[in-house]
Amino acid sequence: MSQIRRVLLLVAAVVLLAGCGSVIPDDFPADPDGTLDRVRGDGVLRVGASPRPGWVDVADDPPAGPEPRLVLGFADHLAAEVRWTVAGEEELVRLLEGGEIDLAVGGFTDANAWVDKVGLTRAYTEVEVAGTTEAHVMMVPLGENALQSELERWLDAQPTAGGRP
Repeated sequence: MSQIRRVLLLVAAVVLLAGCGSVIPDDFPADPDGTLDRVRGDGVLRVGASPRPGWVDVADDPPAGPEPRLVLGFADHLAAEVRWTVAGEEELVRLLEGGEIDLAVGGFTDANAWVDKVGLTRAYTEVEVAGTTEAHVMMVPLGENALQSELERWLDAQPTAGGRP
């Protein structure tokens, strides 16, 4: 192979590799519906809560328990207030799909039946229940990856999220 041909191949490879960095946008991951930007902009995190003993108690207003405490911490991280909607799991999924809420909690596990309709965070805690391990997740609108990533990073940094909150 001639010296000129080697140099041209090397230059072509450098140009191609340099271009690879521009393939990934600066705002990756992104929210197609802009959920994270909206929450940061208007200062409101809309959260659905479904009752589950030991995780979410909806007898009081606002909801209480370990997961609502995590939600309040995440909202503080985003400089937002929480607006709660209390409903059953199926209704919360419908609200997530319709963009009416930004996040849902209710002691959900990664064995969630709604995985094709909503986004599930990585498991933020695992607990032993009746001889099996439950990996707990929160639900977000499907495809709102910036919100999900921000929530997952925040949960990863919480010492209370490593075990049952």
